Amino acid sequence: MRKEDKKVVPGQRGAAQGPDADPPGETSPVDPRPLPNHRTRSAEERLRYWFDTTLTRGTAALCGWLALVCLALVVPVSTVLAWTDQRTPASLGSRIAAVWRNTGQTMRLGGEVGPPLRVALSVLLALIALFYVSTLVSLITTGLTDRLIALNRGHAKILESGHTVVLGWSEQIPTVVSELVAARTDRYRRVIAVLADRDKPAMEEELHATLGPTGRTRIVCRTGRPTDPAALARVSPTTADCVLVLPRDHPRDDAEVVKTLLCLSASTGETDPLRVVAAVRDDRHLHAARLAGGPRATVLDMDDIAARLLVDCVRRPGLSLVHQELLDFAGHEFHTVREPASWGRTFDEAARACPVSTAVGLVHGDGTVTLNPPRSTRILADDTLLVIAEDERSTRLSVTPAPYDPTALTHAPPEPPARPAHVLLLGWNRRAPRVAARWADGAPPGSALDIVAEPRTATLTGIRTVTEAVGARVTVLHRPGDPTLRATTDALDLARYDAVIVLGPDHRPGHADPDDRTLVTLLHLRAGERASGLSLPVVTEMTDDRNRLIAPPAPGADFVVSGRLIGLLMTQISQNPHLAAVFEELLAPDGNSLHLRPASHYVTAGRATPFAAVAASAARQGACAIGYRATTAPDHGLRLNPPKDHVRYWHPEDEIVVIARGRP
Repeated sequence: MRKEDKKVVPGQRGAAQGPDADPPGETSPVDPRPLPNHRTRSAEERLRYWFDTTLTRGTAALCGWLALVCLALVVPVSTVLAWTDQRTPASLGSRIAAVWRNTGQTMRLGGEVGPPLRVALSVLLALIALFYVSTLVSLITTGLTDRLIALNRGHAKILESGHTVVLGWSEQIPTVVSELVAARTDRYRRVIAVLADRDKPAMEEELHATLGPTGRTRIVCRTGRPTDPAALARVSPTTADCVLVLPRDHPRDDAEVVKTLLCLSASTGETDPLRVVAAVRDDRHLHAARLAGGPRATVLDMDDIAARLLVDCVRRPGLSLVHQELLDFAGHEFHTVREPASWGRTFDEAARACPVSTAVGLVHGDGTVTLNPPRSTRILADDTLLVIAEDERSTRLSVTPAPYDPTALTHAPPEPPARPAHVLLLGWNRRAPRVAARWADGAPPGSALDIVAEPRTATLTGIRTVTEAVGARVTVLHRPGDPTLRATTDALDLARYDAVIVLGPDHRPGHADPDDRTLVTLLHLRAGERASGLSLPVVTEMTDDRNRLIAPPAPGADFVVSGRLIGLLMTQISQNPHLAAVFEELLAPDGNSLHLRPASHYVTAGRATPFAAVAASAARQGACAIGYRATTAPDHGLRLNPPKDHVRYWHPEDEIVVIARGRP
């Protein structure tokens, strides 16, 4: 037969008649690769395909193949054991019976010998037992797996007493939890329960990455919305020592704080002595939050506190370091100490008798707090000393106060009349009107505030409100411009200003970090200072404490990380509710507040004198000396609560940290 007369066999390449066939009149290129054919597949590929097909036939096929594989391994080994065992009779039947017994015992098939019916019944019973045991193991495994999954979901209820509950997840969570871990307590073991609308493993991983080892403190995370009573019950708030309600990252979410407080009141009852500390960002929800929390709750206004801190730092550079030191648990902080040895003494006598702590006030029996009381005030039996110390146990009254040379004491010269101040405000956010109004409220007449910000509607409205509020006492001038542009800062005459406030924009989800613009503004401002040879006090507000570490360095710079400071304040109040009144007065426009004053106002500069002399001189002038700041030291040299016998050479530029009446 000729080549052109050959028949086309279906299945060959030349027989393609489907949609992929070559059009008439066209020739397909010849594929040099060999055609796929079952004769060209390797034995390994065919075996794998056969095995994969077997696996798809279900549980029965899997069990059958498992039994065959086991028999294929067990029977030969049992045969070797039976034929090599000298105790086995030499007859073939006895050895086969021995092989069966070994196989049956290994496979749990009974291993009975005798008539076929007896063997079959023994195998049946063995299979029933095997089915029961495997089913039981499966049920136990499934139950444990489901329980582990439920625990990982964070839906289990904790059974603790005296623990601390943190409700919500925001920028304050690392600060709050880390400070609770660092807080000194008499409890051997401490439990912190966190409830938030996040995955439990994600919360645990983030906290572990931030905190590291927590020692004797155990952190328990639970998933759920704090506004859900069923989810709230998972952290057992009724048996907790205190509860902290964290604000969300945006002011419009303050309503959730109010709802959480309502849910907490419904779960625990309004008369429960449980301590509750919460915070809101927008003062429009402050009154509602306090109503929802009841008399046992302390609700903080974040924006108002941040504005107070910024203004205090503008009036007296360096105060941010003092606030930071007093608020965290790393060094010395406020404590209340009930000391029977102080009863009947005057406050001055008790203060001089504290060798390693600093008495700054009294907590009365009715819960009220008096900061820096008159030195002649008698301490009653129901009064408690308010001290700055490393811990509560370090305050012990000494019989003999620390000695000092009375000739080293000096007196502060009369304060000169306050001169008008000129302050520059770079940037604008929702806290800017409060900052401007609070600064203007205490500024001397004739002062001026220059605001450099983009002319947006909200900014113009806020500036107009501030201008109307301050009246003619302070001149408010708006200079339109973007502080992140070099041309804007270069156009400023920095020599005209006494201080600079740098604010970043409000945080908005999906937008860049507000601190990014703040850092750019600081770079341009530092360049302008270097070019003009000036060194201006600059107070900067930031949202993330990590950005403070990379900010352009400058002597005398103050950074107010509002979110971190609010978290520290919440933690302090949660451990001691009397501190709410203490910090309220310290940050108030009147009353006692923190001051940094020259050391020469209290002791003679240029000589070595113990701190007891500084404390005694401050007491004579109606103040409580709580520490000092060595301005010539590279790390600012701040030290709070030095021992009374601590002797130091006082430099003319050193400053004393005091609690006294009046504005900083």
